[in-house]
Amino acid sequence: MYYGELKKCDIANGTGVRVTLFVSGCTNHCEGCFQPQTWDFCYGRPYTADTEAEIFGELDKSYVNGLTVLGGEPFEPENQRELVHLLRKVKERRPGKTIWVFTGFTLDGELLADGSHPRCEVTDEMLSYIDVLVDGRFIPAQKDISLQFRGSRNQRVIDMNRTREMGQITIWDQLRR
Repeated sequence: MYYGELKKCDIANGTGVRVTLFVSGCTNHCEGCFQPQTWDFCYGRPYTADTEAEIFGELDKSYVNGLTVLGGEPFEPENQRELVHLLRKVKERRPGKTIWVFTGFTLDGELLADGSHPRCEVTDEMLSYIDVLVDGRFIPAQKDISLQFRGSRNQRVIDMNRTREMGQITIWDQLRR
């Protein structure tokens, strides 16, 4: 897996101060994507044990609320197979930190749909570690710069813990209306 950027003090992609990993590789190719260079699966640098150590070094800081993963596309199968290990370790080693993931795929229409492109042997495990999932492709015709944590009206900010508890998709209740 490759990544394009690692932000150590991000306040735009989730609540509070976050460590943000921008992974490379995306087959969605959304019109108007703000980082089309990340569509290339080999863009940036290889994700290594040193990258992971750097992430955990930042997560150790008391003022950091958690980890955000976006891209590119975290739910491309080749990215999931690497990311699932990172997310598992974050939950085990830093249980007080939240995990946010941004994806162009939809939870119910693609990530949970058997036979869909992004669904693979680790999708369910990866989803089990996520606290907030922002899903849906960016659609220029639905662009709205007033939206919190998303760029177009079709995208959802899903509270994954409540979704698992309720058995149905539940929108994050802290979302500014």
